[in-house]
Amino acid sequence: MHKNIRLIALFNFFTDFHLYSAILIIYFAKVTGSYALGMSLFSVVMVSSALFEVPTGIFSDFVGRKKTMMLGAACSVLSISFYAIGTGYLILLIGALLEGLQRAWYSGNNDALLYETLSGTDRKDEYDHYLGKTSAMFQVAAAIAIILGGFIAQWSFSLVMWISVIPQVICFVISILIVDPPRSEKQSANIYSHLSIAIRKIWENRKLRLLSASSIIRFAVGESSYQFRGAFINTLWPLWAIGFSKVISSVGAAASYWYGGKLIRKIGAFRLLFIANIYSKIINISSVAIPTVASPVLMATTSVFFGANNVAQSKLMQNEFSDEQRATLGSVNSFLGNLVFGIFAIFLGLFADKLGPATALLIIYIVGLPTLFINWVLFKNNRNE
Repeated sequence: MHKNIRLIALFNFFTDFHLYSAILIIYFAKVTGSYALGMSLFSVVMVSSALFEVPTGIFSDFVGRKKTMMLGAACSVLSISFYAIGTGYLILLIGALLEGLQRAWYSGNNDALLYETLSGTDRKDEYDHYLGKTSAMFQVAAAIAIILGGFIAQWSFSLVMWISVIPQVICFVISILIVDPPRSEKQSANIYSHLSIAIRKIWENRKLRLLSASSIIRFAVGESSYQFRGAFINTLWPLWAIGFSKVISSVGAAASYWYGGKLIRKIGAFRLLFIANIYSKIINISSVAIPTVASPVLMATTSVFFGANNVAQSKLMQNEFSDEQRATLGSVNSFLGNLVFGIFAIFLGLFADKLGPATALLIIYIVGLPTLFINWVLFKNNRNE
């Protein structure tokens, strides 16, 4: 089980070692001819992920975490290969569908794998600590890959994409080495009953409902705007410099993940969610409302809360999940988040084509304001937790 934690950290590192991270929207727009079509591919990723979320979550609960992780890694290799081929919209579309399937295999499953690994050694109370440490690897990898990718992109976008296939092959090898933790034998033999119980748990648990609503909106707004941010930064900075803003974000997020557990214990998970939300709203809205050369750097500073925020959200939700349906419950939440992302991404691309990148981002950030109220209600009702 201790080996699992080290392997999960390595797996996370290579999963996010994407050289194309900072310039993907530019690459998509270059191949397809518009921001709207480029953002539609991000939408396809999330909608296809949403469609597969629940089946893959149930698969994980019934068949095991290791096999689910292996399938996700295989899909990732194929997905980026199609992106690298990139001869037209249809080829990119196939890559986006496969990326969505990969995300679905990982969603719910990988957090459940870590939680059950710790639970098997009576250390589940340290979940937030280890989730922070292993998740920091995503951001460390992203920071390194973005720097390399930004320079390689000056010569060839295609080379950036093909090199990015290699880390995903490594992920597949690592997934083979993972040890499947013991699973609950209490699952219903009927998958429809299993799913209906999971949905009912979310509906009947007010705290879980509010946490889900907050995470769904935050993910849809945050992820769509983050994927599009490169287009906005390109209106202020040259192409070669775009990656540096994301490097700052990744370094900040890595530190935030690494110390997330300590921060949560010091100020409380619900208070942290509320403070992080306020800060990100103020910085993001002001940065795009009055765009300057400093805007990309200011927006990157929101990452100092990103990792700890995600750890707090996951810890609170895992505490409300049941062992029998841990991956399924996580997948139901991700399913809704991906659907909302799909809608936001399309509108973000359309707004950008008509109004420009800065105005498009401003509209999306304003739409995300209701999460402030949700986080306030959660904080007010759970101050002692």
